Amino acid sequence: MIRFYNGLVLSFGGGIKVLPGEVWTDGDRISYVGEKRTDMPPFEREIDLNGDVVMPSFKNAHTHSAMTFLRSYADDLPLHDWLFDRVFPMEAKATPELIYVMTKIAVMEYLTSGISASFDMYYHNDEYVRANLDCGFRTVICGALNDFDKDPEDTEREFLKFNAISPLIGYRLGLHAEYTTGMERIKYMAGLIQKYKAPFFVHNSETKAEVEGCIERHGMTPTELFDSLGMYDYGGGGYHCVWMSQHDIEIFKKRGLWAVTNPASNMKLASGIAPICALMDAGVKLAIGTDGAASNNALDMFREMYLTTVLQKYSLNDAAACDANRVLEMACVGGAGAMGLEGCDDIAPGKTADIIVIDMHRPNMRPMHNISKNIVYAGSKENVRLTMVNGVIRYENGEFNIGADPEEIYARAEELLRKTEE
Repeated sequence: MIRFYNGLVLSFGGGIKVLPGEVWTDGDRISYVGEKRTDMPPFEREIDLNGDVVMPSFKNAHTHSAMTFLRSYADDLPLHDWLFDRVFPMEAKATPELIYVMTKIAVMEYLTSGISASFDMYYHNDEYVRANLDCGFRTVICGALNDFDKDPEDTEREFLKFNAISPLIGYRLGLHAEYTTGMERIKYMAGLIQKYKAPFFVHNSETKAEVEGCIERHGMTPTELFDSLGMYDYGGGGYHCVWMSQHDIEIFKKRGLWAVTNPASNMKLASGIAPICALMDAGVKLAIGTDGAASNNALDMFREMYLTTVLQKYSLNDAAACDANRVLEMACVGGAGAMGLEGCDDIAPGKTADIIVIDMHRPNMRPMHNISKNIVYAGSKENVRLTMVNGVIRYENGEFNIGADPEEIYARAEELLRKTEE
């Protein structure tokens, strides 16, 4: 058992609350939240928070972890050139070992940002899963079926395999996008969804060109197309959701779908600003992701939260738009919901011990007029004192507990990248 005491507890039950108290964990679960007690059990470790905040971890609801190998490789290019001239050719050279090593680098970056779980879409999933398990990190894989895959039946095999491999690993059915996937494979995916009564996720309406192209091909937006094929019958959601029509929003609400926003990536690639307030007003469920390091370039939830709210204020010319507390909830509770990790969404007895400690002894956290909003508007990775995943502290005070020396990981990554670029 681990005891966190002498601090503040931020929780979401019945609205955001920040109250003095302590948190106990027992194995992978939170066992107690409340005031100091006299009947203290023996603890493996007791951590004096010294006024710091313990809260639910962030969940990265859309990313491509292994794309850390493309960080700053193809910057400052138009989207089409970025994708087809730089990204796709390098991805074709990516080896399973490169995916393994670069995923570990992403995991380290997630931990420094208070992220305990990723909703990931990429290739070479066996190596990706091995990297996460070796680090003790939580992940949910989203299938990326597209026309470049050799065997669409791999999706079904991975769905069955990875949903049974470990409590830290999950798998959701998904396509890369409508514009990279022909109707034969889209309909194959629709069949899998009906067979397993499973939720479905996809890159959806990221760019104006994507939506216009889909309308030209099918007479419908991507959202309308997938809905017409019954692909949202069991829930799911979309990544980006920038160019959403009113009818698209209505479908998302009706089907209980998650809209996952990726503001930094959308700004860097000039894709547009997602209509978060319109989605929020319609009652659509919302979460936040970083996207991959090739298009972001940082895997930083603090930056994503800040951009989520300020871009709405700017685009709507309304400083009151998109309350920061709602954004914080999107990053913690929303991300867990989108990934099917409802047990990881709050600080409460019985919940999974995916928690972080926010250092309040940094100048950006003072004064403490409103702690939750300050985390969104002023917080940064420097405030992450500790990140716990599944009851195990994986990052604390700049040190990693991931089963490997970070410097060795960095060195191997550089070696593999040199070979890839040859």
